[in-house]
Amino acid sequence: MNAVDVAEVAHVGWDIGGAHLKVAAVDTRGCAVAALQVPCALWRGIGQLESALDQALSALPAGAIAARHAATMTGELADLFADREEGVQRIVAAMRQRLGEPALRVFAGERGFLDPELALRHTAEVASANWLATAGLIALRLGEGLLVDIGSTTADLVAVRDHRVAASGRTDFERLVSGELVYTGVVRTSLMALADAIEFEGLRIPLMAEHFATTADVYRLTGELDESCDQYAAADSAEKSPQGSARRLARMIGRDAHERPLASWQQLAGVFRTVQIERIRRAAQQVLLRSRIGLQAPLVAVGSGAFLVPELASQLHRPVITFAHLVDSCAELSALSMCAPAVAVAMLAQQTGR
Repeated sequence: MNAVDVAEVAHVGWDIGGAHLKVAAVDTRGCAVAALQVPCALWRGIGQLESALDQALSALPAGAIAARHAATMTGELADLFADREEGVQRIVAAMRQRLGEPALRVFAGERGFLDPELALRHTAEVASANWLATAGLIALRLGEGLLVDIGSTTADLVAVRDHRVAASGRTDFERLVSGELVYTGVVRTSLMALADAIEFEGLRIPLMAEHFATTADVYRLTGELDESCDQYAAADSAEKSPQGSARRLARMIGRDAHERPLASWQQLAGVFRTVQIERIRRAAQQVLLRSRIGLQAPLVAVGSGAFLVPELASQLHRPVITFAHLVDSCAELSALSMCAPAVAVAMLAQQTGR
């Protein structure tokens, strides 16, 4: 997290995921002044969220705990919970206990920001609404474009038109069908989920259906993955060096890393990269055709995998802008894009007076 001397923190935004907790602070001028992501392995227990909250609060500017707080989430999907309703209830309870009832509001999509008690009566709208917060802020600031939020685990592809969110789906199921939610990301996605087989060194090679390697290995080898986004152990819990990533990639095609030079495994990483971009491109094309936004409407690059969006935009023959370009920031915040939903709920809450 990077920060500077700022005006009083007015709103703190929280995005509670199943693997990470993201937080952003906005001052009285509407400027983002802090943003960070901390690991939060919710599947291991609600105590993970409680610890992550303490870690995040200790890193925020002084006075942040006394500010107003706005929360959104996807963590209700964690298999710690029997269903989404229980997940929302327990996450809201944990946030309520740590931050206090009067200070907390929960984002519920088109219903806006609800007090915790009311949020528990609208769990369907609260569940997995973080993409709608990001898209809503972009719609206000940009008017027309395609949100491309490539995170550690998923990619959100959401059209905005006429300063409104033009999504056809709202639930995870509807968004999967529409192409607006693609379960692929640049850190945690197992490589066996990208394809059944790949083309490498002139051969079509079926992939081993084992959790030998993840996309983090791919982007470590291409040199594109920011270390601040790489917060979980590797698939084999071994080192995250280029050599370690090469060893894991080699296993995906039944080889050992010592059989080829590192450059060969970097080439293999490039193959996986191409496969992943193509999967996102097909979904983006589906969303663009349906939404009918203008041919010059840009892609808005968001998330840990924002580095992939310029190439995607080139393939789709569209311009690209960054999320940071659309929001006011009083410092050069390296985590601003990675924490976009947290930034969005903080700014939306401040704009609407909660």
